[in-house]
Amino acid sequence: MTFKTRISLILILLIVVVSGCKGSKTVVSNGAVNTGLTTRQLIRNSTKANIEFTTLVSRLKIETTQKGSSKSYTVNLKIEKDKQILITSTPISIIKAIITPDRVAFYNKWDNTFFDGDFAYLSNLLGTDLDFKKVQNLLLGESLFDLNDDKYELTANDKSYILQPKKQRDLFELFLFVNPSHYKMDAQEIAQPKEKRILHIDYLTYQQVDKKTLPERTKILAVEDEEELEINLELKSVKLNENIRFAFKIPSGFTKIEL
Repeated sequence: MTFKTRISLILILLIVVVSGCKGSKTVVSNGAVNTGLTTRQLIRNSTKANIEFTTLVSRLKIETTQKGSSKSYTVNLKIEKDKQILITSTPISIIKAIITPDRVAFYNKWDNTFFDGDFAYLSNLLGTDLDFKKVQNLLLGESLFDLNDDKYELTANDKSYILQPKKQRDLFELFLFVNPSHYKMDAQEIAQPKEKRILHIDYLTYQQVDKKTLPERTKILAVEDEEELEINLELKSVKLNENIRFAFKIPSGFTKIEL
C-alpha cells in the first residue's frame, strides 16, 4: 500500500471526531507550568478534562497540503459519541463514510467503489491496537491511551507538561504535551523510528462550549521517509445533543476496494 493510500485512509478517521458548538468562544491558554505538580496530579486533572456529549452535528473544513499542492474540502459530520460517526461530502453527497467500534466503511460515487472492513489495517499501520475510542480521544484533545493504564514520566517545557511512558513500546514511541490551563492536549505524537514514520497532531486553538473545552483548530502532520502530508481542520456551525438520524447503505453494483 502506498504512503498516499495509507494516509488517505487514516485521514478518513482523523477528520471526523473534533467537536464544538455555535456561539463558542476561543479559549486563551495563559496558564503557567507548575513545576511542583506530580505525575499523578497531572493525570487526574487531564482525566477530569475529558468531555461528555451525546450527539454532534457540524460542518468541518479540511485543508490538505502535499508536495506543494493544496486542496480544500468541507464535509457534513454527525457523531453519536462512543457509537458511530457519519461523514458526507457537501454540497453533493458523493462520498459517504461510517465508523463504529466494529466497522470502518465508505463509498465513492465518483468511481463506484466502496470499502467495508474494521480497524485491523489501521492497527497494523500504527503498530498498535487501534479502536474507535482511541481515534475519538485523539481528536477530542484527549490522550490516545488511557493514562491510568501505564506508568508515565513527567517533564515540562515553557508551555506544556510532557508525558511519555517510562518504558516506550517496542513498535512505536508516544509523547503527550498537556496544556497547563485546561489540561487538554497541546500536542500528541506517535513515532515509529524504524519505519521512519511520524504522526504529529497540534491543537492550535480550543473553544469553550457549554463549559467544556473542545478543539477548535487542529493541525496534523504525517511523515514517512521523505513524504509529508499536512492536514488542517476547522469546525463550523456545530450543534450538540440534538436528535439526529444516521443513514448509511452501500449502493448495489459498487466494486469493493481490497486493502
